[in-house]
Amino acid sequence: MSNCYIIAEAGVNHNGSFDMAIKLVELAASTGADAVKFQTFNPEALATTNAPKADYQREAVPEDNSMLTMLQKLQLNEEEYYRLQERCKSLGIAFLSTPFDLESMRFLVDKMGLKKIKIGSGDVTYAPLLLETAKRGCSVILSTGMSTLGEIEAALAVLSYGYLNTKFPTSYEEIMQHFYAKRPWALLREKVVLLHCVSNYPAAFEEANLSVLATLRQAFGLKVGYSDHTLGIEAPIAAVALGAEVIEKHITLDNTLPGPDHKASLEGNAFKQMVDAIRHIEKAIGESYKAPAPSEIQMAKIARRAIVANKKIAKNHLLSLGDLAYKRPGVGLSPMLCWDLVGTKAVLDYEADQCIEIYSKAE
Repeated sequence: MSNCYIIAEAGVNHNGSFDMAIKLVELAASTGADAVKFQTFNPEALATTNAPKADYQREAVPEDNSMLTMLQKLQLNEEEYYRLQERCKSLGIAFLSTPFDLESMRFLVDKMGLKKIKIGSGDVTYAPLLLETAKRGCSVILSTGMSTLGEIEAALAVLSYGYLNTKFPTSYEEIMQHFYAKRPWALLREKVVLLHCVSNYPAAFEEANLSVLATLRQAFGLKVGYSDHTLGIEAPIAAVALGAEVIEKHITLDNTLPGPDHKASLEGNAFKQMVDAIRHIEKAIGESYKAPAPSEIQMAKIARRAIVANKKIAKNHLLSLGDLAYKRPGVGLSPMLCWDLVGTKAVLDYEADQCIEIYSKAE
């Protein structure tokens, strides 16, 4: 099994502070994560002036109920993103970000040169963003929280249209007809990873529903992963055992910091424990072919049994089951052959506990 791609989701856990953002990059790199991901947005392009905060956001940031006001306090500027990318490069960890509007996507791809874009669960139906991202040839990690299979299929149809066409569609119907006619599954397998996700912060274990990983894989034939919002490290580890090839988990400097996502995030030590456990699980999954492991070959000689004489036996004695015993070590005939020996002549004089042989050594 190839290594699971682990994304440390810094998101907006920098609380609008560039210094905290740098510390999050450094923390993510120290855990062994493959990538650290931020969120890039123009607040005014993302939310209306009267858009309310979600319940978990209102609980974590109770000052007022304006999503726009909260987002404005969590924004980083373009220069800061360049500096974050450079720090990632120096530490050997990939820089990723989720764009929440077209302007932000163009900045990440056209200016910063990102080839891989994460699209959040809230934007599975944001067709213009999907289309424009695909038109740039980007690989897409698509979270599917709050989605039905039909909505995911529609998102994939928009992505495939963008990958295969330079023109813009004239209707949703045109996109779907193109999708069904072209059947672009080979291209989508190359370009897209679907992440199962439950869009609640934190998400209850009862709602994690990791069995959906198999459903997504069967329904679309694409690589699948898991964006986790449960507390702790158990769910993402289990997801890897169930075949997740990408894991995304929020990381924070301190769970007690003010801000919308800190509570459902892992601090550095816990995040590293998760990474280490995933790497162990990858090794443990191994291959589906059942055969003795190399280390078991010698163990079989010790732990298994061989056919031995139950008592002194004279040469040419007709063997019966009563003449045979089955004891460790397993360096002689397998007990599976006991019935084949019944009625045959002993080829040697045997002492008790001596391994029975089929052929005389003189032969």
